[in-house]
Amino acid sequence: DIVGHLKHVAEQEGIKVEEAALNIIAQKADGGMRDALSIFDQVASFCSGNITYQQTIENLNVLDYDYYFRLTDYFLEGKITECMLTLNEILSKGFEGQYFITGLSSHFRNLLVSQDAQTAELIEASDEVRNRYKEQAQKCKPKFLFRAMKQANDCDLNYKQSQNKRLLVEITLIEMAQLSSDDGDASGLGPTKILKPIFQALRVPQPKQVEDASHVASQ
Repeated sequence: DIVGHLKHVAEQEGIKVEEAALNIIAQKADGGMRDALSIFDQVASFCSGNITYQQTIENLNVLDYDYYFRLTDYFLEGKITECMLTLNEILSKGFEGQYFITGLSSHFRNLLVSQDAQTAELIEASDEVRNRYKEQAQKCKPKFLFRAMKQANDCDLNYKQSQNKRLLVEITLIEMAQLSSDDGDASGLGPTKILKPIFQALRVPQPKQVEDASHVASQ
């Protein structure tokens, strides 16, 4: 409803807008029409009458949803290094870890509802973004999404009490990146396999004298 009203306002005032930008404004207003109009005026002034998605997220300090799409692809491909580097990029831009993890949880939720045509309409996003959700949702198994959502929720709940908040988020991302390789039966409460080590331990050769002593003992 807010997006529709803001479209009408933009037409009346001769302001060019991208629908994705209006969805960001509506979400930022959290259901308040008066707040949405105030934010709209702020963004319109910042964008000089041409409201784009990119300028809107910069003005409102909102994390680009493209990060979540990119990370989900990394999770499905088991690319732990890329996940860690992407998190570092997000944190270096000033976004807090808890803000990021709650957004990631919402992303998984949107992917889950996108797997059913009846619930896909529950996604509050532009048609372009909604289509991206549908496309990526086809790559995700429901079991993966259930587990990933639970891990994100657990991270969110434990964030304030954690003494090392960044490490908590990093561990969560590492676990998510290994979910797709866990093919055991599960109820969604957690992975059934032990997490695989990120780095392979080097084999240390046995000293020659130890090998010789072992040979003599065997004789």
